[in-house]
Amino acid sequence: MRLGAVTYNVLKDWDVETIITKLEEAGFEAVELRTGHKHGVEPALGAEERKKVRERFERSKVRLLGYGTTCEFHSPEAAVRQEQVKIGKQFVDLAHDTGAWGIKVRPNAMPKGVPPETTIQNIADGLRELGEYGRGRGVEIWLEVHGAETSIPSVCAAIMKATAHQNVGLCWNSNARDIVNGSVKPSFDLLKPWIKHVHINELANPKYPWRELFSLLRESGYDRYTLCEAQESKEPERFLRWYKALWTEMNRPC
Repeated sequence: MRLGAVTYNVLKDWDVETIITKLEEAGFEAVELRTGHKHGVEPALGAEERKKVRERFERSKVRLLGYGTTCEFHSPEAAVRQEQVKIGKQFVDLAHDTGAWGIKVRPNAMPKGVPPETTIQNIADGLRELGEYGRGRGVEIWLEVHGAETSIPSVCAAIMKATAHQNVGLCWNSNARDIVNGSVKPSFDLLKPWIKHVHINELANPKYPWRELFSLLRESGYDRYTLCEAQESKEPERFLRWYKALWTEMNRPC
């Protein structure tokens, strides 16, 4: 496993050059650029700007891993879902042009008055269409374990079973509801077949079994990135150095 960062929230006010420089200095190896942040790498960029972004990351020690979108497919309105898929495809194109591995999307709700099975199928249909589009461009789709009702591991498992597409996986999000009787193993075992991306947050939080999570990831053969998605810091450079040191210790086999 390797350590990276999401621009949400510690890096949200940095441009691309600052992100690369500061992450290199702190020993981070990858970044997920979350939409709406100062980096400005968005689907509106033209071909020349996309080329410059790709070349800048290729010259660095930091991998442009992916894009953190807010695309979501739970709406009961078909037109709304299709618009979200359209935006997702724009991010897939951006990822392809800039050399990113994937894009993150999310479920965000179970609309009231709609049978859960219908919402799960709606989400799966959007994911499958986006996954097929991404497959043709070498870009993976990562569904974040997210949302008040949709972050329940069994719900995400149902979504993935309904999606049934090789190019669509899950983004483990290190949520409190992962924990069952002090352990994340039941939730991890349920979602393990689809985990392609991992967000981690406050490693100093004693309520989350970080060592167990890292052990489970290693034992499963996970060889990708774990991305810091922590709260904003008034001293971001110092925070990143501290986080790297703590991550290294947490990731040490006991």
